Formats: sequence, C-alpha cells, structure tokens
Amino acid sequence: MKPFDPRLLKYARETRTYIIFLVLLGLAVTALIATQTLLIGAAATPVFYRKADFADVQPLIWALIGVFALRAALTYVQNALGHRSAVKVIARLREQVLRHAGDLGQRWLADGNAAKIVTQTTRGLDDLEAYFVSFLPELFLCVTATPLLLIVIYALDWVSALAITLCIPLIPIFMVLIGKMTAHFSSQRLKAMELLGVQLLDLLSGLTTLKALGREQGPKARVQMLGRRFADKTMQTLYVAFLSGAALEFIATLSTAIVAVEVGFRMVAGNLLLFEGLVIIMLTPEVFKPLREVGTQFHASSNGIAAAGEAFAVLEIPLPQHTGTLDVPDLRHATIEFENLSVYAPGRATVAPARLNAKIEPGSIAVLQGASGSGKSTTVNALLGLLAPDEGRILVGGHDLSTISREQWWSHITWVPQRPAIVPGTVAENMGLDGGEWLSSAESRESAAGTVGTAGAVGTAGCDTRTTGDAAQLPADLVRACEITGFDAVVASLPAGWNTRVGQGGVGLSVGQRQRLALTRALISTAELIILDEPSAHLDAMSEEYVARALAALKANHHTVVVIAHRAAIAAQADVLITVESSTRDISEQVENARRERAARLAKLREEAQQLDYALPGNWRSTPSTTNAPSKQREPEGFGASSALEASAERSSDLEGSPAPVGSAITEAQASSERSER
Repeated sequence: MKPFDPRLLKYARETRTYIIFLVLLGLAVTALIATQTLLIGAAATPVFYRKADFADVQPLIWALIGVFALRAALTYVQNALGHRSAVKVIARLREQVLRHAGDLGQRWLADGNAAKIVTQTTRGLDDLEAYFVSFLPELFLCVTATPLLLIVIYALDWVSALAITLCIPLIPIFMVLIGKMTAHFSSQRLKAMELLGVQLLDLLSGLTTLKALGREQGPKARVQMLGRRFADKTMQTLYVAFLSGAALEFIATLSTAIVAVEVGFRMVAGNLLLFEGLVIIMLTPEVFKPLREVGTQFHASSNGIAAAGEAFAVLEIPLPQHTGTLDVPDLRHATIEFENLSVYAPGRATVAPARLNAKIEPGSIAVLQGASGSGKSTTVNALLGLLAPDEGRILVGGHDLSTISREQWWSHITWVPQRPAIVPGTVAENMGLDGGEWLSSAESRESAAGTVGTAGAVGTAGCDTRTTGDAAQLPADLVRACEITGFDAVVASLPAGWNTRVGQGGVGLSVGQRQRLALTRALISTAELIILDEPSAHLDAMSEEYVARALAALKANHHTVVVIAHRAAIAAQADVLITVESSTRDISEQVENARRERAARLAKLREEAQQLDYALPGNWRSTPSTTNAPSKQREPEGFGASSALEASAERSSDLEGSPAPVGSAITEAQASSERSER
C-alpha cells in the first residue's frame, strides 16, 4: 500500500489538476505559516521588552489577522476542491472498472467476480473520499512546508534546526512499522465486505425461490457470521488506526518538547534572543504537523486506498485481444458455419460446446438444442464475439469471425438475452421512441383537430392518445410488431400506456411483459442477424404463440435467426436443428499447479500474519471455528491475523475456482426440499 499510487494519474486524469493545486497550496500555506510566526514574534518581543506599546504593534496585529483569514480561506478552498476532485475520480474509476469488467466478458464475471465488482464500485470506492480530502493535502505539505520551514529555522538558529532534523526520522519509522499492519487489516476488511456482499446478492437473487421452498431462514446463520466477521475486521482496523495516531502524537509531542526545553535553557543563559526563541518554538509544531497528520490520515483513508488498489487490479487484467479489421460480409447472402467449435470451461474439465459442426443459411431459423450445460449459451457468446474458441472456428461468408471487426459485427446483430436489458425510463424510451418529441407531436395533432370536442382521441387500444398513442402516432412497423408479439395488449393494460415509467431492470413490468418488449424491439430492428436466448422461457403456453409468430415475421423479413430453445413449439419452426453437446478433457496438470499456487499463497499469508499478531489484543489471536461447526457453537468475537488471513484466502480460492455464486442458495434449498419429500 503506497501513500500515493501513480496509477491514479493513469486512470483518473482529474488527479493531475488536483495535485498541481496541492503543490501551489502547499507553497502558499508555507509562506503564510512563516509570516504568521514572524508577525507574532515581531509583535510580542518589543512589548515584552517594553520598547513599544499596543498602539505601536497594532499594524502587525492587523496583518496577523489577515494571515489567519487567508489560512482559513485556503483551508475552505482545499476541502471544497478535495471533495469535488474525490467525486470526479471515484466516478471515473467506477465507470472504468464497470466498463472493463464488462469487456472481460460474462465468463469472467460468472467466475465469482460479479458481486465483487458491485462491492468495489459502490461501498469500496466511497472510502476513497477521505484519501483526497484529508490525506493528499498533508502528504504534499510534507514535501513543501516541512523542508521550507526547516530552512527558516536553520536561518534563525542552526542548533535548534539540527535537533529537529534528528527527531524528524522517528515519525516516518513508526509510520512504516504501523502502516504495514494497517495495510493488511484494511485489505482483509475489504475482503470481508466483499464476501458479505456476495452472500447478500446471492440471497436477494434467490429470495423468491427460497421463500417458496420455506427455506428463507436457512442462510441466516451464515449472514450473521459474515456480518460479525466484517465488524471484527472493522474494529481491528480502527484499533490500529487509534494506536498509530497515539504513537505519532506522542513522538511529535516529545520532539517538540525536546526543542522547547533546548530553546528555553539557551534563552535563560542569554545565548538566544526572545524573537528567535518564540519563532522557533512556534515553527517546530508546524514542521512536525504534516508528518503527524500524514500518518493519522493515512490510516483513516487506508480503506479507500485498499479499494483503489483492488480497482487497479481489475483494470490491469488484460482484455481478450480482438485484432479483426475486415468488413462484415453481406449477411443477407452470407452463410454462418461452425467448424469443430470447442470452448473450455475455465478451471474445470468441461468442454462445452465440444467439436460443434453446423451451417446456418441466410434468412433461415436455426434452433440450438441440447441438455443443460451442453454449451448453447457459450456457442451464442462465441458467435457474438464475446468468447474466443479454444478449438475450431466460426466462418461468416467464408471469413474467420476473428478477422472481422467486432464493432461492425455487433452493429449487424440484435441480441435478446434471457433477461433483456431495460433501463429506467418510460416504455416508449425503452422502445427507442423520444417521449417528449412524440408527446408534442400528439398534442399538435389534438390542437389541429380541436373541433372534435374531446380531451384526446381514443386509439385502437382504447387508451388516451396522449399517454398511449394510436396507429397514427406510432411508426407502422412498430404497430405491426406490437400486434405480432401481443405487446399492444400490454401497453393497453399499463396505467399511462407508452409513458408508463419502469424502474431499473424493468421494475413495474412482469417477466413476460419484459420479454414481449424485447421481442418487439427485435422485430423492428434492421439488423440482419437476430439471436434469441430462450425467448419463451418466462412465458406460458398461450403467450408462447406470440414468440412463434415473431419468429415467422422475422423470417418473412429475411432475417437470419438463431434461437436457443427447449420447447417443441419453437423447435418446430426451425429450418435447421443444431444439437449442442459437451465433453470432458484432462486438467490434472492444471489442478496440481493450482494446488501448489494456493499452498504457496497460504504459506506466504501465514508468515506475514504471524509478524502482525504481536501487536493485537490476546482475544484477537484466537482461532476461529470452522464454517461447518454446529450452529449452537458461538464463534469467538475476534480473529487472529494469521487465522483470519488463511480463512479468507481459502474462501477466496474457493470462490475464484467455482461458478457464479448466484443461485447457490437456491440449489441448496431445492436439494433439501427434495430430501424432505423423499
């Protein structure tokens, strides 16, 4: 954990402007501190020697008040700009991490990283604000105020300056010793928070199923245990922060006292004048203050630094390389071929799909079918260019898909996943209609037809045109698409019709209504290739007829359609049925290498943690009970550094080598229910 990570300049350009400001601010603050102490010394000395009265030093006092006001103004500007810079940097890092995680692909996100990214980009990066507002200003004061003020003291009295110079190294030494401990505990606190976030997201995603199976109370003990562990890690971090603050305050106070005693004795002996003595005594705390505050604020912002380090680790993961530059062939006449296509499941022996060979003619409907886990969705991801095949290739019009520009390839595809993307806004906006422009057009038509004597003409769906719209307002292709998918009935049932607002992920629409919305968007798309992933998965048998009609309409419009389907009604419309199968491969060597790496990592963590345990309270060194212990056995309040690090490493290793955590609670509940029935 570094006090300043150069990667901030690389990934957050706003940091550069803030750093320049901090350097200039440090120089200004240094000048004001020196001026302030000199003015106090110049005003107090003649009054003490009775060579002047209050009226004589009044101009100096007014100047001193002006210096105080300037320092207060600079402090306000520093805090204000610090907060703004922190908000901008956090927003930039969030955007980059989310975009980079998306570019890494579904396979990487499904490997236990989705919930981790959510935790990092929300609660984790929020802690970075303290780093910008409190820590960085003091860090740059260390490189500006401390050496410049020390030069002023050298100019006044080299003996006192030498004493300060000998005391200064004590603070960085203790900062390093305590900082190593803080870095570990801050990292472990972030990991504990990520584990808690993963568990909560898992439970929230499957809460409906757990409730239906009567198992909603099952994961309660696990969540409580993770919550206690996160609280323990937070308390450990605070313990080290308070310990470091007390140690640094003691060292700074002791160093200041040494200088004050030395100056006092020399003033009594007549070897140092009052003016120089006062200035030196007042400047000495200002010399130590940036160093002391750096240590204190470093521990206060260590959580944000750890979160930033995790974000940088994600950003530095290399993206899958795609160097294709060829133009996309005319998909109205190009054939899509799969030649011995195989994709390896990372960390597992599964190959899905395995040696897939198929051909999709232009303008046809191809249905991918096969058992669950055979690789149908993986085949679609490979066709989309989101996954690179481990064996074989995909040909488009005779050209390898890897040689075609991916951005151009995506512009010719409409993809409807199992969970369609629906953004917050109105139904019309999700359909690609400009709500405001469309509403104005509707109002204009009503004004032109003012003799009708109604508030709004009644459309074909029986709804007010100002909220629902009729065939005269909607594009003809959209009206036809809504009739085919049955989405016109959905719009008619909504309280505000097309202007009904939906929340994040389609909140306000049922699962079937969201699917119909996505199918309608696909029907009005101009893309030549349409990919549908289980379009009837969330529909009943009656609503499935709308999907069949949509497929027929897409084919009639000369679209090439690739569908993943299990139901016979959809498969019956296929021009070609593609059976996807899986197989296995030998990964014994990879498993052995992974075990060795894990053992080496655990050994390293154990060695590092043993070096930290000496400074912890005794009850924190107790060995935690295993997660498989009976629920009646209460876990200890705290965890020793070594045992906690090992447990965290084991959980992280298990998480990284397993499929997505989402749904694990559902699977466990379903299995328990089946056992109860038997």
